[in-house]
Amino acid sequence: MNDKRKDMLIWIGVILTLGLLIFLLTREFFLVFASEIPLLGGFVKFFFLASYGDLIALRIKSKKWRIPVGFFYKALVWGIIGVFIVMIFSVYAQGVAYLQSSAILPFKESAFMSALFISVLMNFTFAPTMMTAHRISDSYIDKRKENGTLKDAIQSIDFVQFFKFTVCRTIPLFWVPAHTITFLLPEQYRIIFAAVLGIFLGLLLGLFNSKNKEEVMT
Repeated sequence: MNDKRKDMLIWIGVILTLGLLIFLLTREFFLVFASEIPLLGGFVKFFFLASYGDLIALRIKSKKWRIPVGFFYKALVWGIIGVFIVMIFSVYAQGVAYLQSSAILPFKESAFMSALFISVLMNFTFAPTMMTAHRISDSYIDKRKENGTLKDAIQSIDFVQFFKFTVCRTIPLFWVPAHTITFLLPEQYRIIFAAVLGIFLGLLLGLFNSKNKEEVMT
């Protein structure tokens, strides 16, 4: 077994262990917290969990622990994304329920098909916009270290590679199946599961980066 595969197995184990500990130690707290203050709950979950994915991606690429440039600001961006995702989850879930009850979409009685419809519609409409905004914000935070501008940040992004891999591959192959599972879960578990998925995406993108030497969105 080569070093890259060993590294991947180690981090999968770390992620699973971390996820189990988070679930066991904070389950009741997060359920109450998220139900009473859902937007703040979404912010906190993504601020910590999705940011951990950034750390893992950098660890895989550099082969050592390092704090990413502008890590705190990137974590803030993840938190803001978490707020939007809380709202977007409700919008698409209720929207699909309305479409099915109005016979615009079929399979009203199928929980799996409802979850699949929500995932497909959300990931092919909202997700590309969110991913693009997130990629630009990451690039801008990186460029600010060199006194770069927003224009510099946008021009530094390889959008062909970004859309080829991040949008055209991770959406149908990763996000659609993953969010189908998400929307099969009880509502109170969906946001924390979505935040944990951000860790796995960070792992996948980190492995892709190490092979292709190209920057893509985390």
